[in-house]
Amino acid sequence: MPSGKTHDGLTLILAIPTFAAGYEVSRSVPISVVLTVFFVFGGLMFGPDLDTRSKQYSRWWIFAWLWFPYRIFFAHRSRWTHGLVFGTFIRAVYFTGVLTLGGSLAAYLFELVSGARLAGAIDFFRAWQNLAVAFNAHIGQSYAAAVFLGLWLGAAAHTFTDIAGTYIKTGRVQRFL
Repeated sequence: MPSGKTHDGLTLILAIPTFAAGYEVSRSVPISVVLTVFFVFGGLMFGPDLDTRSKQYSRWWIFAWLWFPYRIFFAHRSRWTHGLVFGTFIRAVYFTGVLTLGGSLAAYLFELVSGARLAGAIDFFRAWQNLAVAFNAHIGQSYAAAVFLGLWLGAAAHTFTDIAGTYIKTGRVQRFL
């Protein structure tokens, strides 16, 4: 398996072709920048190795505990973490869930301390819906697609590097696709 340094170096090297490909497809510098930034973020901090004590995991510093349940639940190099189909999607859903729970807890504690009315679950669904509407109105779905595609490409580069490393060492490809 390639080292963290190898994964990091490859991510940084591939950032330039990612930007070029993004610009070739979108003809938009801002969208290409978003794609590239999230490609680098996906490769350095949001990649498949969050399922173990890794460089990616340790980069979350004091927020690494957010990924502890993810590490416990998923086996390292499983199709659920390193898989091209599910890996990034599961991490995005997990992280969104953690943010939602954290936001809910913070709002609950604030309302409890301030004596305000406690928000219900429907209030949080409306808040997420309003956030999505505002995002689409002011930023656009092209940027949301660029964010997810960048995260996915960063993770895919990691997975393909693992596949190549495994093949070089053993002569076979593991079944985590």
